[in-house]
Amino acid sequence: MGDVLSTHLDDARRQHIAAEKTGKILAEFLRFYEDQYGVALFNSMRHEIEGTGAPQTQLLRQVPPRAIINSAGYKILTSLDQYLELVGNSLPGTTSKSGTAPILKCPTQFPLILWHPSARHYYFCMMTEAEQDKWQAVLQDCIRHCNNGIPEDSKVEGPAFTDAIRMYRQSKELYGTWEMLCGNEVQILTNLVMEELGPELKAELAPRLKGKPQERQRQWIQISDAVYRMVYEQAKARFEAVLSKLQLARPAMEAVIRTDMDQIITSKEHLASKIRGFILPKAEVCVRNHVQPYIPSILEALMVPTSQGFTEVRDVFFKEVTDMNLNVINEGGIDKLGEYMEKLSQLAYHPLKMQSCYEKMEPLRLDGLQQRFDVSSTSVFKQRAQIHMREQMDNAVYTFETLLHQELGKGPSKEELCKSIQRILERVLKKYDYDSSTVRKRFFREALLQITIPFLLKKLAPTCKSELPRFQELIFEDFARFILVENTYEEVVLQTVMKDILQAVKEAAVQRKHNLYRDSMVMHNSDPNLHLLAEGAPIDWGEEYSGSGEDSGSPSIPEAATLSEKRRRAKQVVSVVQDEEAGLPFEAGPEPPSPASPDSVTELRGLLARDLQAESPLPAGPLPNGAPAQESPQLESLQSVAAPEASSPLASPLQQIPPGKAVDLEPPKPSDQETGEQVSNPGGRPPIHTTTEDSAGVQTEF
Repeated sequence: MGDVLSTHLDDARRQHIAAEKTGKILAEFLRFYEDQYGVALFNSMRHEIEGTGAPQTQLLRQVPPRAIINSAGYKILTSLDQYLELVGNSLPGTTSKSGTAPILKCPTQFPLILWHPSARHYYFCMMTEAEQDKWQAVLQDCIRHCNNGIPEDSKVEGPAFTDAIRMYRQSKELYGTWEMLCGNEVQILTNLVMEELGPELKAELAPRLKGKPQERQRQWIQISDAVYRMVYEQAKARFEAVLSKLQLARPAMEAVIRTDMDQIITSKEHLASKIRGFILPKAEVCVRNHVQPYIPSILEALMVPTSQGFTEVRDVFFKEVTDMNLNVINEGGIDKLGEYMEKLSQLAYHPLKMQSCYEKMEPLRLDGLQQRFDVSSTSVFKQRAQIHMREQMDNAVYTFETLLHQELGKGPSKEELCKSIQRILERVLKKYDYDSSTVRKRFFREALLQITIPFLLKKLAPTCKSELPRFQELIFEDFARFILVENTYEEVVLQTVMKDILQAVKEAAVQRKHNLYRDSMVMHNSDPNLHLLAEGAPIDWGEEYSGSGEDSGSPSIPEAATLSEKRRRAKQVVSVVQDEEAGLPFEAGPEPPSPASPDSVTELRGLLARDLQAESPLPAGPLPNGAPAQESPQLESLQSVAAPEASSPLASPLQQIPPGKAVDLEPPKPSDQETGEQVSNPGGRPPIHTTTEDSAGVQTEF
């Protein structure tokens, strides 16, 4: 390997790559980042000052992400043929002839390969198909974690970075979704450089590689990985330097914003009105002719697999809790409850048990729509929906175990406990139905924006983009760091299609074809104190209900969770399988910090203007760009579960089960009988800000 790298990546070539190629790309991108930083800071402070409120929370708070393999941007392959095809395509002219020895051999028939377009590849060999399926699910979960974007808790740095990525790529006439927007900022920035540097390097070095096709492929993989690591280190240093510079300048920028907030807002609204007058006629024609007719088809393609996936989450949760209740009745009783709940608490992060939910997204296809709107891949939408499924499962499980923990404080008998479990299950399922509806509608709006906005921008660019510089004179020089013509232009374009997207999702909810609630519906007679459950420490079921014979009638939540308890609650994703079956071939790093889990399009941002709000009242949930709409006070009840005594309770099959008899139970189906209508306040004004997605991962070497 050393000979290959020293031959093709000598000091002169490394200096050329670092200074003339990587340095130039990074410098250009970081100028975009500095521009976007001021805009993001203004948006964040405006949101804070106007106090428009945060997006509506779901069932309960999010839990810390598990430690994961840092495999952002990787793809899992389960056959050598898939791998050899990708390797052959990565270096034209090196496809091996039939019968020649391939670049890689696997001693079994069940390989697992982690492939990356630029970085090193990882190879595993499994002994059985079952093992291959298990570890494919585990590693796919790791990738899903890493690909979840930039932490939402960075209200300025995160939006500035994602907007800078998008603006930079659009300056190169690259629109649409980008599959390599995954990992942390440095990884994403490295991918951005390699997107441009890779083809140039390949054209320069490929003719110089010697040997048989498979040997040249092997050399190219080594060279590509070495360059990737060089770029990563340089990107890390440059990005951290610019970030430090901006953070030092931030106090002075904040002082200007706080002093001149009203004038900045007035200046931006004046600019937006001028751009709107120029852009709107062209944009509306483009939307009417090229976007509006296809929105229902895109929505239907998204709704079918997504709704099936969320229904499967509901069914899996119901089955797991019901099985646990049967075990309490027929076997261990309360003494075994801790063991059962210990397993249930990890349900959302058990790759095998969640696999049936995730698989529902695999049939997602946009067919001709994908080519029309230049969507390179549907994997972005699949993974985002799967992340939503995991979050909703975790919310439901956590709420269930917290309510059950409270019930145990009453010292119930075994029969009373079983009835309580069934009652709590029904309560959680009712709220899950509403929450999953809200999450799916938000996901549909975000996906429609992510598909249509880049298409519109690309379509309008030839006639509109060259005219934008003349609007720069409308911005006062003192405010130029906080208002950008390009961003305001995109907000105006977003307004032209937003009304159609909101209407399409609203019509889908009215039809209830996929168990969607209308935005104006809330659940009556809900428990107003349920949201307070999130304030306690995690429950240690193994400690409190270990079957040791101690009195389990008066459990209590500890005042503060210990570090070991936090780690127990936040087990690594793969350790769920490890505990029950075989060990891992590698070790995980330390547990990462706990970022919030966002739900927003990473590449889009925008503002719905006052006139649009007047025509189309916004839903009570957060907007597609992550901005919350103003809610009426009555919507507080959305954060709690409908009380069972106020509903038509489902017949509890557990009350008639003879001991020792196995039965098949069907989960209660979603129903809107527990809902009524509540019109949200249409006058609320969303702030301008962009939320992004989190990606905390731990590097693990193989």
